[in-house]
Amino acid sequence: MLALLHTSAVHIPVFDALRDDTHPGLELRHHVDEGLLSRAREHGPDTVADEVRGVLARVAAGGARAVLCTCSTIGAAAEAAGAVVGVPVVRVDRPMAAAAVAAGSRIVVLATVESTVAPTTELIEEEAGRAGRCPATVRTVLVPGAFERFAAGDGEGYVRLVAAAADAVTSADADVIVLAQASMAPARELTTTSVPVLSSPVLGLAAGARVALRG
Repeated sequence: MLALLHTSAVHIPVFDALRDDTHPGLELRHHVDEGLLSRAREHGPDTVADEVRGVLARVAAGGARAVLCTCSTIGAAAEAAGAVVGVPVVRVDRPMAAAAVAAGSRIVVLATVESTVAPTTELIEEEAGRAGRCPATVRTVLVPGAFERFAAGDGEGYVRLVAAAADAVTSADADVIVLAQASMAPARELTTTSVPVLSSPVLGLAAGARVALRG
């Protein structure tokens, strides 16, 4: 069983559908705590570390063989907490960061929440180091007004703004575009830019499934 730690319930049907398409038979157990993101945005991701450890301890006790953290803001905190609790934690955006580094050194990161900018940038730089590549040039863009649409339940408006921000990036600007948050993934289908656009759910679930099945 793979447990998923979400900070929004909108991710549940997305990952259930991905599981049905790519990993039928894999049991997913969803845990949603929207307050984790709210507190991390206000006070910083490190301030929710104890809460994340508590969540991971509960899901491990419930039989989870691995945990997929779908929130980019608290991903590093979840990885660290997993090491303490003794349950493997996969950051949903780590495979995407590795793919971005492989695609080129000029990386544009689009985000709709400011608190995810630093964690995503640090993750890409970490993956560049792991790959033995020259330091990546990371430019971050916070999509104005997008999170307000998301918070209001306007999913279509949210992804349209993300797609428009991606389309403003050209091959003169970047080798690859990274959609920092899992919720941004549907925007890939609306983009017309010639620059490759990466999102995290498919790659992240595949990585989480491998760890769960191995465990």
